[in-house]
This record gives sequence, structure tokens and C-alpha cells, in this order.
Amino acid sequence: MKQVELLAPAGDLHKMETALRYGADAVYLGSPRFGLRAPAGSFDLQALRRAVDLCHSLGRRLYLTLNAYLRPEEFPELESLLEELRPLDIDAYIVSDPGVVATVKRIDPGRELHLSTQANTTNAAAAQLWGSLGVSRVNLARELTLERIAAVRQGTSVELEVFVHGAMCVAYSGRCLLSAVLTGREANRGECAHPCRWGYALVEKTRPGEYMPVEEHQDGTFLFNSRDLCLLDHLPQLIGAGVDSLKIEGRMKSLYYVAAVTRVYRAALDRFYADPHNYVVDSLWREELDKVSHRPYGTGFLLGEDSPQVHTTDSAYVRSCDFVGLVHRQEGELIVEGRNRFFPGENLELIGPGMRTKPFKAGRIETLDGEGVPAGQPNMRMRIELPEGAQEGDILRRPMLNSSLQV
Repeated sequence: MKQVELLAPAGDLHKMETALRYGADAVYLGSPRFGLRAPAGSFDLQALRRAVDLCHSLGRRLYLTLNAYLRPEEFPELESLLEELRPLDIDAYIVSDPGVVATVKRIDPGRELHLSTQANTTNAAAAQLWGSLGVSRVNLARELTLERIAAVRQGTSVELEVFVHGAMCVAYSGRCLLSAVLTGREANRGECAHPCRWGYALVEKTRPGEYMPVEEHQDGTFLFNSRDLCLLDHLPQLIGAGVDSLKIEGRMKSLYYVAAVTRVYRAALDRFYADPHNYVVDSLWREELDKVSHRPYGTGFLLGEDSPQVHTTDSAYVRSCDFVGLVHRQEGELIVEGRNRFFPGENLELIGPGMRTKPFKAGRIETLDGEGVPAGQPNMRMRIELPEGAQEGDILRRPMLNSSLQV
């Protein structure tokens, strides 16, 4: 049985290394220009070379986002960038704009092209058209049901990719104009200001300054408050429908998010391929996904267009753990780089690849000079006794007393 690809986000080099360590078959990351996550950071040419070399040394693949929609005056800059990128052995560019497709085919005709979900591909005829233009993989529109994904598979020979986890946009596959109209920051150019998450009120023109609430219930209104996607329970059906790659959203998310989510989907896929007819979702996987910051989970449109897409109770993000430290190896010794403050005596968990999880109580915390300190601090490099079997790249987290965070 051909195994599907697990594709994870890489907002920077450290997140990329984490995605690979925790089980990704491939990563996607941002180019110096023309990606759709401008605030997520990007890889310059030197970092891209390092990233490509690392991925290929591990037998993994690397895809670069060039999926913004361009204006006429930007094509000379795109052409210059493509010339600079051409010597790099990047496995594929992720694109949306037909003009970008044509430009890549002219300047770098051997480069593999993957089509972004921003292109809104909803049927096999469209997928086949893109294939005829040189696209080898299509990330399908998020609005497709499982049955429609299977129908697309039956009608096209191009590879199919779908999102299985992460934030959802209330607009049609992310093609939103709200941000551009309200702030001048265009979502289709990687600059979304997320106005769907703002609080709104009504103003009557003869009473300026008097704001009347728009309320669904006593706690307010959440008209655009999309749920996060989680398709962990439905991996066998997606694989059965003929999907080639399962994509995790989150280039703007934390290193901890990348590690925790990637290791769950890696474990799930490994279990499926070990015994496809008896795939059962482990309750620990669901608990793990609840320990990263997220909005309430849903299945998107996969099970039908009438599935609830908006969470109307509140606008809170939920998580049950804080990311407090990252394990490094320095001069042969394991040390911890702090990410949030923690104290001796606190209950912590160490997590690593392969669903390795070890609870422990924090003991003495000291600087690398051996001086005891009252707390571990963000960005501080420190010594702390770690559980047996700890490895470089492991993560320390702390259970939270209050697991709801208001946006």
C-alpha cells in the first residue's frame, strides 16, 4: 500500500528541524517574497540552502510557498527571485496565480509545482486543467466533502493534497477580502489582519458614537468565529478516497504546536499502516491535541456542508499546557532553553518524538555557571535534572490551571 505524505509547517529553521524530528515526511516554508504568511518569517537563500540540505540528508522533501497573487509591476522581481532560487534543489513550489505558474515554467521548467488551496480547486476538470499546465499536485479547496474528494480522485491523475488540521478561514478557501477593504492589508498577499476575529457593533447614522451590540446571547456575538480543523478520526477515509498528502496548517504557530501536532498525526498514520483494518484513535492523541492552543475542533466540510463551521459560544482559544522549555545539546551536555517561566517543585512533562511523554517534578534550576536561580526564565539557558531518556529537541511543558485564553 502506498503511504500518504505527512506535510508539516515550518515557520523558521528551528520549527522545520522540529517538524522533521517529530515525524514529518515533508515541510513547507516561506520564500523571501510572494508567500501568503508574511508575518510568519521566511527563509533567505542561505537558510534555504541549509534547509534543503537537511531535508534531503534525512530523505524528506521541502516545498516553498510562492502562492500570493501578483500585481503587474511585481513580475520582474518574481523573475529575479526565480533565477536566484533555480540552483537550489527545492522539491516543489506551492503556487496559486496562473501568471506565477507560467513564469516558473518559462524560467525554471523542470521545477515541480503544487497548487495552493487558494486556487479553490473543487472538481476533477479543474485539477486536470492545472495538470495540463504543469502542476503535479493540487491542494483541494477546504469546502469539499469526503465524497467529492473521492470523485475528484476518480477524475484526475494529479496528486491530491488536503488539510487535516489547523485554523480555518470563514471565507471560501481563504479568498477573503475583508482585511483588504477594512485595513488595506490583503489576505491574498499574505497580510491578513484577521478582521473575522474582531468585535463588532451597530451604529445608527444619526447617533454617531453610540454603539449598539449585536448579540447572539448574553456573552456577545461570534458570527465569524471559525472552528479549528481536526480530521484525526477520518484518516482511513481520506486515504481510502485517494489523497496523496495530508497537510497540517500552522506556519505562524509555535515550535511546540508543530511538535505536538506532528507527532500525533505521525503516530496515527503509523498505526493505520501497521493494521489498516483495525485503526482506532488513541484517546491520548486527542488529549495531546487539546494541549496546544486552539479553537474548538471540528471536521470542516468533510462530513457534509451542514456541519457546524462557526463556534458561537465564545471567542476563546483553549489549551491545557504551557510550553516552558526546549532541550538542547551543548558541548555534550543536555541543557534547557527557557520559553516561559517555571519554578522548582512544579509538575512538568517532557515530550519527544514517537509519543514519548514523561511527567516529572522540576528540581533545582541553575545557570550554566552553576549558580542556583529561583525560576527558569524565557530565553535563559539553564541546567535542570531531566527524566531518563531525554534527548535533544525534546520539549518541556507545564499543565495550566486555567485552560481558556481569551483572544
